[in-house]
Amino acid sequence: MRLPSMSQPFLLAPIAECPPGPPGAQVRLAVLGARGVGKSAMIVRFLTKRFIGDYEPNTGNLYSRLVHLDGDHVAVQIQDTPGCIQVQEDCVQVLDSLSRCVKWAEGFLLVYSITDYSSYQSVQPLYQHIRKVHPDARTPIIIVGNKADLLHARQVQAKEGLQLADELGSLFLEISTSEDSQGVCDVFQYLCKEVSKLQHAASTDRRRSSIIPRPKSPNMQDLKRRFKQALSSKVK
Repeated sequence: MRLPSMSQPFLLAPIAECPPGPPGAQVRLAVLGARGVGKSAMIVRFLTKRFIGDYEPNTGNLYSRLVHLDGDHVAVQIQDTPGCIQVQEDCVQVLDSLSRCVKWAEGFLLVYSITDYSSYQSVQPLYQHIRKVHPDARTPIIIVGNKADLLHARQVQAKEGLQLADELGSLFLEISTSEDSQGVCDVFQYLCKEVSKLQHAASTDRRRSSIIPRPKSPNMQDLKRRFKQALSSKVK
């Protein structure tokens, strides 16, 4: 797996501005990971329930759908990203090109393939990059080991994914996009819920900070005392 030449940088698709709306009305997610781990297949599986095995390398597609979540319809935007993350000397340069997407998103899926150890190695630098942009530890990040049905080709053990997630303080799941649509839906819905909780908490904090405390009523006895003192000083 080769890194694309930096003389031809990839471009993320334009990201639509969020229309004004009540807290939790819109959720912005980003799916990141190395090439060939199944990011696009996961997104399409979640949104359409269909599995498509082969995709042309994308330049960063943005998917927008209304999703039924806990009895409400939530507008979900999911940013797919080009799979050109690789652990090598110019990895930082590649990560910097994703900063706009990372800054835009509110929740993240970091995907690797259990059949590709190098894709597993890409997760930690991606996680660190997200935390630089979103230092708030509450920003939800889920690590996903995809292609769990290909056990005969496994290069990353489940315990390795779990250990990495524990070290990074993140949630970890193994799924099979091709065989388990419910598992894929559970991952995205959980992430949507976590983002919605964070939005609600931020909205509550803003409302609290906007409340101006009512000035205390003047103490009449104290005012009389000060007035008498002022008069007595003038008489003297």
